[in-house]
Amino acid sequence: MSISRHQAVGAYQRWKPQDFDAPEGTLELEAEAAPDLREPPPAPEPEPELPAYDPLIELKLPTAEEIERMHEEIRAAGFEEGKREGHAEGLAAGERKGYAEGKARAEAEAARLAALADRLDQSLSGIDHEVAEELMALAIELARQVVHRTLDEHPEAILDTLRAALQQLPQGHAQIRLHPEDLALVREHMGEQISHGGHRLQEDFALQRGDCRIDTQGAQLDATLETRWRRVLESLGREHAQFAPQDAVAPDGIDDNDAREDERSAGGDGASA
Repeated sequence: MSISRHQAVGAYQRWKPQDFDAPEGTLELEAEAAPDLREPPPAPEPEPELPAYDPLIELKLPTAEEIERMHEEIRAAGFEEGKREGHAEGLAAGERKGYAEGKARAEAEAARLAALADRLDQSLSGIDHEVAEELMALAIELARQVVHRTLDEHPEAILDTLRAALQQLPQGHAQIRLHPEDLALVREHMGEQISHGGHRLQEDFALQRGDCRIDTQGAQLDATLETRWRRVLESLGREHAQFAPQDAVAPDGIDDNDAREDERSAGGDGASA
C-alpha cells in the first residue's frame, strides 16, 4: 500500500532527543500520541455457509435390490453356518455310532472266536481221548500177538510159568493140568521136581499152549493165558471184554466146560509124573 506525499507530511515528525529530566508520565503520553504506522491486519475471510441440516437427506434408505441382496447374504451366511454346525454334529454322531457299532461287532466276533476256541479244545480233548484209547487198544493187541508168538517160538516159557505157580502153592500134592504138548515138555525138564513135590501131571485138551491150571485140596490156581491177560487189563483200568481175542474158543473146537466134564468123567485117569 503506497502513501502520498501530503499524507507523509503529517505522518512523520522530527525526532528530538528525550529529555531525561522530564517525568515518566510525559514520556508515556508522547508515546501514545505517536501514530501507529504499522499496516493493519487483514480482515478475516468469511466462513462458508453450510446448508441447513436435513435428517431426510442424511438418512439414505436401501433400495429393494439392496434389501434382497442383504437377505440373500444373510440366508447364505446362515446356511453355511448351519451346514458347518450340522456337518460337525453329524460327523460326531457318526463317529459315536460307528464306534458303538464297531465295538459291538468286535465283541460279537470275540465271543464267537472264544466259543470256537472252546469247541476246538473240547474236540481236541475228545480226539486226544480217542487217540489214547486207540493207541492203548493197539498196544494191547500187539502185546497179545507178541505173547502168542513168543509161546509159539519159545514153548519152554511154560516152564517159568509153572515154576512161579508152584511157588504160590501152600502145600504139595497138587494136580497140574497142561496142554499135552506142554505136559511132555514139563515132564522132560521138570519131571524130577514134580515127583519130589508129590504132584501129578494131567493132560487137558481144553487148555491152550502156555495155559496151566493147578488144583489142590484147599485151593485152585488159574494160570491160563486168558486169566493172566485179564489181570493185566484190569491193572490198566480196561475191561477184558473190550479186548477179548476173537478166537477165544479152545483149540480143536473143544469147549472149556465140555473139557472139564470129560475130565471129571475120566476120574483122574490122566497121565501122572
